[in-house]
Amino acid sequence: MNKIIAKENFSEKVVCFEVEAPLIARSRKAGHFVIVRVGKKGERVPYTIAAADPQKGTITLVIQRVGKSSEKICQLEVGDYITDMVGPLGKATHIENFGTVICAGGGVGVAPMLPIIEAMKKAGNRVITVLAARTKELIILEEQVRKYSDEVIIMTDDGSYGEKGLVTNGVEKVIQREKVDLCVTIGPAIMMKFVAQLTKKYEVPTLASLNTIMVDGTGMCGACRVTVGGKTKFVCIDGPEFDAHQVDFDEMLMRLKAYN
Repeated sequence: MNKIIAKENFSEKVVCFEVEAPLIARSRKAGHFVIVRVGKKGERVPYTIAAADPQKGTITLVIQRVGKSSEKICQLEVGDYITDMVGPLGKATHIENFGTVICAGGGVGVAPMLPIIEAMKKAGNRVITVLAARTKELIILEEQVRKYSDEVIIMTDDGSYGEKGLVTNGVEKVIQREKVDLCVTIGPAIMMKFVAQLTKKYEVPTLASLNTIMVDGTGMCGACRVTVGGKTKFVCIDGPEFDAHQVDFDEMLMRLKAYN
């Protein structure tokens, strides 16, 4: 069992946990996720690893309350235990020195984006991060993001923080002023769809992480199947990251409605 050693409420519906998991902490790479279960009869839920500390033997998970299982996890306190945790799972993000990389994160998508930002910076890239949310209170991990970014652009729908506008406004602003070699986007599916449409217009290679559609996390349930380049892929074992210009986001959005 994995002990919770720290808990922080980012907002009313978003909670950050630091959890003991020494083996996972040592082997985790950017883009990896874990399967979590609370209670012997609890649902198995996938969560991307936001950070890891191999020395302390801990990993960080950022969880949004969206249903019964996530609510059950968010009710845990420091000293409580997560019944089961399996990982790291999925394919790690391909990291190299691309040049200038835009990392566009929306809402809780900033959590899985953080280790990618860190890894891209350590590989020698110029990293420009665009953080987006509906309002100031929903911007998370800003301090940690700034640590590994050459520039941070913050966009809020209501203009309560940073600049008023959508994530695409921030991304386009950068593309129009300088050469961008890669864009990585993580957030709501509709956000990633419009980021992909924008970067395709400017011919900027783009990766999208489709972790929001995962259920089982091991390829057995088939719930996370998506169409990429006309072929069926499973997000949990083939991804979670794919060429955003090849993803059928309209199909993905339709399938996500089944979980509402």
